[in-house]
Amino acid sequence: MNASREPAGAALRPLSARSVVLSLLLGTHPPELPVKDLVRVVEPFGVGGSTLRAALSRMVTAGDLWRSDTVYGLSERLLERQRRQDAAVHPETRRWRGEWEVVVVTATGRGPAERAELRARLTALRLAELREGVWLRPANLGRPWPGGLDRVSRRFTARPEEPARELAASLWPLGAWAETARELLALVARADRPADRFTALAAVVRHLLADPVLPAALLPDDWPAPDLRAAYTAYQRELTEEMLGRAGR
Repeated sequence: MNASREPAGAALRPLSARSVVLSLLLGTHPPELPVKDLVRVVEPFGVGGSTLRAALSRMVTAGDLWRSDTVYGLSERLLERQRRQDAAVHPETRRWRGEWEVVVVTATGRGPAERAELRARLTALRLAELREGVWLRPANLGRPWPGGLDRVSRRFTARPEEPARELAASLWPLGAWAETARELLALVARADRPADRFTALAAVVRHLLADPVLPAALLPDDWPAPDLRAAYTAYQRELTEEMLGRAGR
């Protein structure tokens, strides 16, 4: 099942210089900033200049960032993560006509690491596993299909005999996802310090990555995903304006 594993009621991930930089750049288009702007922007989150510069150096060495003179940007590897995050916040959907995507894994003889990687890729495509090697979801997404997956799987379109709403409920823990989403919305609403809001909205993005983005007809009443996306989009707009304001000082 595709679900976020971070309960909102528990302590959220603490802020580190690395997590602040990555979250900022993942939400920035294009994902690059001069170091002088990074120094100004991270200050409200309790990250000092020397701590930031040390973190930037480590991140370049680790391949998280590239550096050109005084500008830092996301590496190619993390650009894919940004694309997934963008798709989570603004998913491309199409009219659903009752059909389901079905993906059957055909490759054999794969080791545990290869199997785990394939499962992660199929989950990232918002598919759910009906049984080992059989993945499906409603055909309402407009996302591109990675070419490499055609070598290890075959795709079909089907109309299951089982009622679609019941099938969706059996594949995704919709109630648990919605409960955590509402807890996150409450957390965002009561967060008043910059660091608390930043941490809460980072958790919002992680939770949206696990949203199955189902057609409205298959969702429970009062599905909170649109409110979650609106909260994050408003914060990103606010943060961008703050970044531009600080950069202009």
